[in-house]
Order: sequence, then structure tokens, then C-alpha cells
Amino acid sequence: MPFNRIQAIVAEPLREEVESSGRIRRWGIAPEVGGRIVRVVLLADGETVHTAFVDGRFRP
Repeated sequence: MPFNRIQAIVAEPLREEVESSGRIRRWGIAPEVGGRIVRVVLLADGETVHTAFVDGRFRP
């Protein structure tokens, strides 16, 4: 998945949650993977991407 898609999800997520560890979860739609939902996990600094993956368990 192109990094610019990850940046777009970080900038304008469909949903955001903060974990007890401080990590930030953000979800967004990625046309590059058939319009599926991608979860991007950021470190507590809110800028560093820890991981990004297709999240089949996402429920709006």
C-alpha cells in the first residue's frame, strides 16, 4: 500500500481510538486494496507509524 494512502488515513480517519499504552488507532478506506478498511497504528507521539494493515474486524 502506498505511504501516501497511510498518510491520508492518519490525516482524515473514519474513526480513532487511543489505547491505554498511548498508541493511537486510526481507520480509513483504501481503494488500493479493493476499498477495504485499513487500520493504522501510531505511537503515542501521534506521528510515527507502528503498523498498518487491512482490518477485517472493523465495525463502524
